[in-house]
Amino acid sequence: MSRKDKLVRKLLQRPKDFTYDELVSLLGYFDYYEIKKGKTGGSRRAFVQQATKHVIRLHKPHPKNILKRYQIDEIIDELTKTGLL
Repeated sequence: MSRKDKLVRKLLQRPKDFTYDELVSLLGYFDYYEIKKGKTGGSRRAFVQQATKHVIRLHKPHPKNILKRYQIDEIIDELTKTGLL
């Protein structure tokens, strides 16, 4: 089982310990890249898929690196809509 498959499986289980770094890795496997909105972007992040220009927006969690449950649900919904999950 590849790392991508493991991350997808973990995401779909909606764990309480899914990290932002794991999300960046997973979205990278789906050809998304991260955009930081300039100097004043703060914790707002956007991930754009290169081919389709589909955008996933979220706030980078802080002070911890763990995603909230609603963020995981939103990511699953977005990836499902695009047919990636």
